[in-house]
Amino acid sequence: MKLSPSKLGLLSALYFVQGMPFGFQTAALSVYLRQQGVSVTAIGFIGLLSLPWMLKVFWAPIVDRYGNGRMGRRKSWIVPMQASLAATCTLAAFVPIPGALPVLLGLVFLMNLFAATQDIAVDGLAVDLLRPEELGLGNTAQVVGYKLGMATGGGLLLSLSDRIGWQGVFLTMAALSLGVLGVTLAAREPAQTGDSAARMTWREITARLKGAVLSPGTPMLLLFIGTYKLGETVSDVLFKPFLVDLGKTSAQIGTWVLFGAVASILGSLAGGLLATRMPLLGAVAVTATLRLFPLIGRWLLAQGAPADMAIASVIVAEDFFGGALTTAMFAFMMSRVDRRIGATHFTLFASVEVVGKSPGGPLGGLLVGQAHWGYDQAFLLGVGLSVAFLLLLLPLRQQKEAAPHPTP
Repeated sequence: MKLSPSKLGLLSALYFVQGMPFGFQTAALSVYLRQQGVSVTAIGFIGLLSLPWMLKVFWAPIVDRYGNGRMGRRKSWIVPMQASLAATCTLAAFVPIPGALPVLLGLVFLMNLFAATQDIAVDGLAVDLLRPEELGLGNTAQVVGYKLGMATGGGLLLSLSDRIGWQGVFLTMAALSLGVLGVTLAAREPAQTGDSAARMTWREITARLKGAVLSPGTPMLLLFIGTYKLGETVSDVLFKPFLVDLGKTSAQIGTWVLFGAVASILGSLAGGLLATRMPLLGAVAVTATLRLFPLIGRWLLAQGAPADMAIASVIVAEDFFGGALTTAMFAFMMSRVDRRIGATHFTLFASVEVVGKSPGGPLGGLLVGQAHWGYDQAFLLGVGLSVAFLLLLLPLRQQKEAAPHPTP
């Protein structure tokens, strides 16, 4: 199946919508809460709002197994999830934030639930569309689209929040979701060919997934996927509160986030190109090594009163190499998927990725907020965990380079 620009555009748009709620949660929400005097410890736990991204593997088989053939196996899930996301954003626009913070947090949780469920179907669509040689390009579309969504929800709208207000932020997110919904409705999903999970029984799906999980080398693979962002997350969750405590404004932070988002997109493109020019595991190794330098840069920033240019440079470098690493890793993950249960199997990998990095936020918040660590100490821990991840490359290199699971 040829991967046309229109299909790449569709995948990018779908991942864009899924990135907005997560971008809002990780960037805009943490800045707002810190400005309202919420403790760093509490902010470290807002990552729990992304719990649906960790647990989606449990309902992924339902999304993989059922679907309306007339509308499209994947579209029959994508369309209602997009509509629900738009509705939730609209409701959030009318919540009085200072007086009903728990309600707002509940709505952000629902946004993540709808986006995570849509992600299962979109990942399945990507597995259906992409041939092995297209994984680098296809996952570039995935990561770039998602990063653009995060940049919009957590960077662009944050920088505009003083002008349009928080109500304007949510209404803009709702409007963008509805716009992509229109694109989704107009798109035609390719007809399924050959066997698929939709034709398999529950027992067959379970047996297939069990066989994939119990295959030799899988425990090390899951550990590899689950730890590649852990050190980065410890650093990430504290970096914006660190900037707030330095006295930086929302407009400044939002502008830097936007610069970082552009760098992340460029890095994702670079990572996708690298993944087409060398073995996928090698691409992961190169980008993970380069990521260490900006993480060390954050530690250096915390040593004194850094200049704005130094802050911007570290943000741009970290987002560039982080984006390149993400694309390379997602291409590597997709190369290990059993395509007969593509949505379920890739969702398992993606859930492990989210679960693996999720302790980073609470850990960083507790160390700084309760154990009275300095930001510099926490940033150095992030560097150490990222170095430890590189050691996992050694046993993985002894395994055969990632290749799609055969489909009998």
